[in-house]
Amino acid sequence: MKSKKKKRQDDFQKVKLKVGKTKPKADNATNTNFRTKGIHLTEQLKRDTSGPTTHRQLGINDLLSQLHHYNANVKNSALLGLRELLSLSPSLLEQHLSRLLSEVAAVFTDKDGNVRVAATRVLRFIAQSVPAERVAPFFPLLSAHLSCAMSHIETGIQEDAMKVLDVLLEHYPALLAARPAVLLTDFLELISHRQISGGAKKKNQDVKGRTWALSVNPSRAVTSQQWRLSVLLRLGRFLQAVVEESDISVPTEGVFGSSEEGRLTPLSLNWEELAYSKVGVKVYEHSGSKPTPRSTFRLRPEVDTGPAVGEGLDSAEAVQSFAATLVPLLLEVWVEASTSDCPSNTTEGAHLLSPDAMSVMFQVLSILQLLRKLAPQQEHQDALDAWFYKEYLGDFKQHFMKNFPYDSLDTPKHKKKVDLKRSKQTAAVPGLTVEPLALNITLCQVMVSLSQRQGLGRETDGDWLSPLRTFVRDTLGSGVKLSYRQLHMLLGTVWKMVLTQRSKTVTEDLLAAVYVYYKHRHLTLHTRSLLLSFYSKLYLQEQGHTHIARSKVLCRWLASLPVQLSQLGHRNPALSARLILSIQAAASRGHKDLLNSLQTHACRLYDPQEGAVVLLPAESQQRMVQLLYFLPKMSQPLLANLSCCCTAGRFSAGLAASLIRIVHFRSSLSSWSVGSQEAALQDVDYISFLFSTLTGFSSDKLAALQEDETAGPPSPLSPLSLYPTLLEQFTHHWDVVEEVCHCLETLGSKSQCFDIIQNGICKYLTKFAVVPDSMAAGLLRAVSRLLDLSVLPIEPVLRFLSQCCLSLLALLITLQQELPAETNHKREAIWGACVSSLSTVPRLLRMVLQLMRVGDLSEEELPQLGQILSMLLQHTPLHNQLLANAALLQEIIQHLTRYSRGPTREQWLTDLLYCYSVTVAHGSSARRGNMGLRDMY
Repeated sequence: MKSKKKKRQDDFQKVKLKVGKTKPKADNATNTNFRTKGIHLTEQLKRDTSGPTTHRQLGINDLLSQLHHYNANVKNSALLGLRELLSLSPSLLEQHLSRLLSEVAAVFTDKDGNVRVAATRVLRFIAQSVPAERVAPFFPLLSAHLSCAMSHIETGIQEDAMKVLDVLLEHYPALLAARPAVLLTDFLELISHRQISGGAKKKNQDVKGRTWALSVNPSRAVTSQQWRLSVLLRLGRFLQAVVEESDISVPTEGVFGSSEEGRLTPLSLNWEELAYSKVGVKVYEHSGSKPTPRSTFRLRPEVDTGPAVGEGLDSAEAVQSFAATLVPLLLEVWVEASTSDCPSNTTEGAHLLSPDAMSVMFQVLSILQLLRKLAPQQEHQDALDAWFYKEYLGDFKQHFMKNFPYDSLDTPKHKKKVDLKRSKQTAAVPGLTVEPLALNITLCQVMVSLSQRQGLGRETDGDWLSPLRTFVRDTLGSGVKLSYRQLHMLLGTVWKMVLTQRSKTVTEDLLAAVYVYYKHRHLTLHTRSLLLSFYSKLYLQEQGHTHIARSKVLCRWLASLPVQLSQLGHRNPALSARLILSIQAAASRGHKDLLNSLQTHACRLYDPQEGAVVLLPAESQQRMVQLLYFLPKMSQPLLANLSCCCTAGRFSAGLAASLIRIVHFRSSLSSWSVGSQEAALQDVDYISFLFSTLTGFSSDKLAALQEDETAGPPSPLSPLSLYPTLLEQFTHHWDVVEEVCHCLETLGSKSQCFDIIQNGICKYLTKFAVVPDSMAAGLLRAVSRLLDLSVLPIEPVLRFLSQCCLSLLALLITLQQELPAETNHKREAIWGACVSSLSTVPRLLRMVLQLMRVGDLSEEELPQLGQILSMLLQHTPLHNQLLANAALLQEIIQHLTRYSRGPTREQWLTDLLYCYSVTVAHGSSARRGNMGLRDMY
């Protein structure tokens, strides 16, 4: 023992220090005999000038790298800095969009709630600034991070994932709805869980084989009911995006909508943009049509990029499978909400729902309604409705129809201290407020969609459809103010009931309620158009539905349409267009009540001053002109209005020609009829209509022109005072004259037509001294086209036509001197009418030459007469007629030469003498054989 103790002491011997001696240095003593110098890294201390920075002098690369930091405060400040930097420099979004989306999406599942909230705000800022086509290449990554957040085990991350989903649904619904399979499963897992398929569970499993059950998580910040309501609200919005963006919705209730759904819209492609993937185009083999036997073209099959890509809702079986999983869960959600809302099983007051229960039921019904719209085709939707009817009609009647209609529960409001936690829970569920009316209307639409056609073994549908029918009738007839969507849903319900019930009593009852709402004043344009479209499309269903064809309400509505159109007029062109479409649909089917009403109000509708036909846009004018074909009778006042409409220039010349042709076809003189349709007007009225249209002016207006000072006084060179019409009006009347002449030529006997025209001229026009230039040219054109040599013009008509011709020739010279370019078309028309009449009508040229009294002309009018004669002499087709009147022509030229003597011969006289000499020399050889022409002309 002593040896061991001594040995331990030897190992740890104490150093003895002596006074006055230097203390020995320790073995680990540090040598401090050195000098230090500072090292300055100048490049490291410089600011980052490569791009914009935040107020903390941090660039985008620094901020993105800080998102990987372990500290939540650093990541939160980095997200705040990103939002600040992107606000100051939006161009960074285009440069760093890929990194921004990937880094921000990665923190959707961060442990810290503040970081997740900041990430959502940054995502919202990016979504407000970047369009969907720019985000599309990176959206699969966003969708994957969103799916991870929705399926996360932490409840806080799940709740914040709903906010991220709100941002994507608001800005990128099409991208989000492109791959619905994964997200739909995530929605199910948010409110439920798969049941264990063990032996004990199998025994307790219900008959329908449900494999999902509602889940409860006590650790959530909100109640289970509020959480499910929040999830169902997002699920409804997501399904709505799938329905709208995938173009697979074929809603039966929208068949009468005022939108232009179902029409093919052409797509304009820019191949440069297509090459750079700026435009996405789907190409389908054979475009949906059957391929030709010789076609060998086949598209390359799509590559399966994942297990969930082919598991969308693009088939009826997939929709039905998803509905079989979701519908039982929805029923459980409603049963739980209704039980907690009314714990006592008393029937009294069971129809009164609290706001929370009403919101839950509304979301459940909305999702059921969207499930029906997911069917790819109409026949698939019918099959899906039949499956719903078979599987869930009993459940729906038990849980939904038992206490229908529902109302809100009035709870007394007590003044109490605000519970901050409770207010946060309420704010976490958006869209809580639901009106009882909206809930009941949605329930009506869901339940009526399950009704089947009568005669298929569905005779028991009446017991649960009766309260729905009563509610719809009372709602429409009670004067309750409905929104456009609510009215659209109610009309869809009425449409389904009318077509499925096939009962005249039910049809009259429902249509009467709709008509009561239709007669309300101060309805908006969209609402009125929707009602018009409903009635019009329902009327088109009358074939094969006798209960619709015999509806008195429908007949009353159709008979009121012409009255409404005449009262509305041009004050609302869009609504007037809808009215005209409805009238045209019924008129084409020969509806007697509508045609009688249309004939009664036709004079007001086709008034040339205030009628709808001249005040509405061109498309509506064309439809109103087409309606004339279906009129049973055309009265004389109506024909007078139509004639004024054609000549007033209030619509195009082409439309005026169409109107004249329609009146022509409805006359007995056209020898053209369809079926048993009788002539709408008498022959006398038809001829009077054509003559009035040919003149272009009414008798009252012609009488008023006699006192108009616009037209100059008559002169020897212009026996009639021509009233100048504008070029546009002249051109319009000229086109109308051509159509009138065409109709008169097709009547059969040209001699009778000419005799009628010349009698009209003699009776109504020869007494006027002031005549519009358009009417004078039109009369000459009509006479030259309708003349038959078997009927010679009578003397008064011939004198009036010669005065018109000479006055027009004088006007032609004036137009050439004043406005040669602007009046080119007018001059050509006038010259053509004069030449054709002079070369066709017997003795007309002779009477025109007789009117050329040189002695009565002034000095300024002599050159004009010389130019007129030169133009006639230069026109080859008139040579024979001029040679037949050579003596009279020679006398006029001699007088011109005598009265125009001067020191020098003027140029116009030289030209006239040259033209005369050439014409006489050319015709001297043929003068002997034209003795008959001399007697005629």
